[in-house]
Amino acid sequence: QVQLVEAGGGLVQAGDSLRLSCAASGRTFSSYAMGWFRQAPGKEREFVAAIDLSGANTYYAESVKGRFTLSRDNAKNTVYLQMNSLKAEDTAVYYCAADRRANRIVTAIYEYDYWGQGTQVTVSS
Repeated sequence: QVQLVEAGGGLVQAGDSLRLSCAASGRTFSSYAMGWFRQAPGKEREFVAAIDLSGANTYYAESVKGRFTLSRDNAKNTVYLQMNSLKAEDTAVYYCAADRRANRIVTAIYEYDYWGQGTQVTVSS
């Protein structure tokens, strides 16, 4: 069992940056593939970014590629989502997720076992 706690959301203007963090409990964080998803009002939850166990490999949704950077610090049990050049359409609740079985990049929402409570990101235009 792992608990995930997101932080770093807020209200910013278009073009600004934010860094989200997701802290995980437990001593086996390095064995979890991690991902970020987001859900805007009235829309389904969608994939944003994923990272493998070591952090050497990442994968991004086309809508955020080149603007968002996902990293992890296994010593601190934390993943970070650096979001630059934010746009109004990035407004959503952002969730981090952990997959306890995968030694690879995981993009499918149904494959993740654990979810955080979410953090709101609002970008004003």
